[in-house]
Amino acid sequence: MSVVLVVNSGSSSFKYQLLELDTERVLASGLVERIGEENGRVIHKVALTAPESTATNAEYTRELPIPDHTAGFREMLSAFAEYGPSLQENAPIAVGHRVVHGGARFFEPTLVTPLVEINIDELAVLAPLHNPGALQGIRAAKDAFGDLPHVAVFDTAFHQSLSPAAYTYAIDKELAEAHRIRRYGFHGTSHKFVSEAAAAFLERPLGELKQLIFHLGNGASVTAVDGGRSVETSMGLTPLEGLVMGTRSGDLDPAVIFHLARRGGLSINELDELLNKKSGILGLTGAADMRDVEDRVEAGEPEAVAAFDVYLHRLRAYAGAYIAQLGGVDVISFTAGVGENSPLVRAGALATLGFLGVQIDAERNETRARGIRVISTDDSAVTVLIVPTNEELEIARQTLAVVESL
Repeated sequence: MSVVLVVNSGSSSFKYQLLELDTERVLASGLVERIGEENGRVIHKVALTAPESTATNAEYTRELPIPDHTAGFREMLSAFAEYGPSLQENAPIAVGHRVVHGGARFFEPTLVTPLVEINIDELAVLAPLHNPGALQGIRAAKDAFGDLPHVAVFDTAFHQSLSPAAYTYAIDKELAEAHRIRRYGFHGTSHKFVSEAAAAFLERPLGELKQLIFHLGNGASVTAVDGGRSVETSMGLTPLEGLVMGTRSGDLDPAVIFHLARRGGLSINELDELLNKKSGILGLTGAADMRDVEDRVEAGEPEAVAAFDVYLHRLRAYAGAYIAQLGGVDVISFTAGVGENSPLVRAGALATLGFLGVQIDAERNETRARGIRVISTDDSAVTVLIVPTNEELEIARQTLAVVESL
């Protein structure tokens, strides 16, 4: 039995899943949060398999001080011991770690060594909000599972196939090289999973498909995938570039920053806070949750309608640009929280693509169901799918592949 523990660690929390890969079943999952605060919390969910049960998980919660990630992993192990499943009977063969930024150094899942840890630390300059937390999680997990291989799976890795024309910014070349300024792209684990899942669902070779994938959650990105390779993606040096997001501005004239600094008196830190945490849908409406915004759109609130139009305008602009780069498109997929659950966003994003033969079936688009499904009409020239993403499963698969190659 091939069992992998997947860890997604931040600066004050980490999520985990224990997956059995022969059946690709989640045995348990959980969240350790508020690390370093006065009162931390552990949420542990055990998958239920008894046929008489109507629930899918049994959930257990405890609150207590969790001073650091190492203590957090001790609490996670305690939850497994107390509530199950047994880590002796379901012993993981490896631990897979999500790491946001691998720069240009990491283009595939990588066995964690002291040198890899040093590199992740050095790359924190490109992802100061993400890489330090990931590294804390890796080191704590190595303390807890010291006899197991640990594998880092990088969000940026899938986009290492971008051509220089796609990843190069038109600034001074020497300055860009000195500070590693280029487009890296993010959500790569999700885009890889979705592109492969779509091909498998359609029973078509991945290498033959031109795909456009919208990963739309609080963070959002779109990627053009040609023959299984990322050729264009909307996020750049950081996850700030690209689409309008929950709290991020997305694309912006750089001179806006100069203007706000000179005329508005905003500091670098204040500008960072503004564009990453106080902009996007939140900045336009006061609400970051698309469900709240859609309720206000349906009520005819002008502010929400205007913001929603801005959101859709950016989606359509990227769709047109990326389809042009691909030279056509066979499949368009929507994934993540908004992409999987908002018929209004999906319909709006594709409303202007009728000239390409894209036709949405209104009833299919409105129907809520689990799993991959088609929402285009039977005679649409382009297949449109909803593909639930599963980044943890993708990390587990890549981790297993590394272990099997050792």
